[in-house]
Amino acid sequence: MTQRRAVFSMLLLVVSVSSTMVFAQSKDDKKKSDAQNRETQSIVKTVDDLAAGQPVANDLSLTWVREDVLKAQGNKEYVPFTVQIDPSKISGGTVAFYWRVVAKNAAPSAAAEPAKKDDKKDKDKKKSDYAYEDISFVPVTAGQTSMKISRSFTVPGGAYDVYLVAKEPTPEKPAKNAPAQKIAAIKQTVNVPDFWNNELAASSVVIAQRIDPLPAPLTPQQQADRPYALGMMEIVPTFETKFTKKSELSTFMLIYNPKVDTANKPDIMVEYNFCQPAAGNQPKAPDPCKPGEKLFNHTSPQNLNATTLPPNFDFAAGHQLQSGQAVPLASFPEGDYRLEIKITDKLANKTLMREISFTVSPS
Repeated sequence: MTQRRAVFSMLLLVVSVSSTMVFAQSKDDKKKSDAQNRETQSIVKTVDDLAAGQPVANDLSLTWVREDVLKAQGNKEYVPFTVQIDPSKISGGTVAFYWRVVAKNAAPSAAAEPAKKDDKKDKDKKKSDYAYEDISFVPVTAGQTSMKISRSFTVPGGAYDVYLVAKEPTPEKPAKNAPAQKIAAIKQTVNVPDFWNNELAASSVVIAQRIDPLPAPLTPQQQADRPYALGMMEIVPTFETKFTKKSELSTFMLIYNPKVDTANKPDIMVEYNFCQPAAGNQPKAPDPCKPGEKLFNHTSPQNLNATTLPPNFDFAAGHQLQSGQAVPLASFPEGDYRLEIKITDKLANKTLMREISFTVSPS
C-alpha cells in the first residue's frame, strides 16, 4: 500500500495549567469592556439555569462535534474540543462563547449570583466548584451557514459535565421592543482518561487535513484560539469521516508511558490495518480484523526505537512519542472501513488498540 508517514519531530507539548480558572485569570489580567462584562453576566446566569435543570433555548443550533485528549503537565490532561453553530442566525460580527467544566463527582453548588466587589471569598469559593471555566468572543463571517469553534480545557482524568453557551451580541443601544438576543446552551458529558498512571496509553487519534510547522510557539491568546497547535507544529483537523478516492487519510497520535531502555529510549511498533465488512458469513481469517470483517490492506509497521528515533530523543527532556500515517485512498473501493491501530511495547510486552471508522465515496 502506498503510504506517507507523518514526519517525526521531537514534539514538546507544553500546556499551561493552573489551580485557578483561565476565565478568572483573563478577567484579572485583561480588563474587558463593559459590554463584554454584561454579556458574561448574562451567560453565567444561563449556565447556572442549565446546571440547575431548567430548560434553556438552543436558538443557534449549538451542537457538540468531538473532543480529543492529550497528556498535559502537572498530572492533568489537555482536551481540545469543537462545537458547531449556525452563524446565519447571528446579527453582528461576533458571538460570545462560554464553557464551564464541572467534575461529575463535585458537590452541587447553588446557582451563582454576580459577586459584589468586596465579596472575593465567596466568589473564589463558587469558582472552586468548577474544574475549568473560560469565555471568548469569536468573529463571525457573514454568509456562513455553518461554523465550527474549537477551544480547550485542562483537567485531571475523570468524568465531567461541560456546559456550553453561544450568544449573539447585545447591541450597545437596543431598539425599543427589540427581540431578545438569540442564545444557545447545551451540556455534554466528557470522560477524560488518566495518562499519568504509568500504564501504556495513547492520545486520541486525530484525523488531520494537514500538519503545519510553526516558526515559534504561539502566545497564550493564540493558543486559546488554536487549540490544536502543539509546540512547534499545528494540526489542522478534519471532523469529517467521509472521504473521496482523491483524498488522503492522515492520522496523528501520541504514545505515552512506554517502557524505556538504559538510554531512556522506547521500543514501540505501531501497525495500521484497514478492515472492511466481510460479505456473507465468511469464516474468520487469521488477520487482525474483527469477526464480520476482512483485512483490506495494511501499511508497513512503524518502529519507534533507538535506531529510528533522533539520537537526542529523551522522555526526561519532555519529548513526545509521535505516530501517524498519511495514506492515499485512490486504491480503496467505495465503502465503509475501520482503521485498527495496534501499538506494541516490545520492552514491556504490552499492547494497546486504537481505531477510527471512515467511508470512501466517489465524490
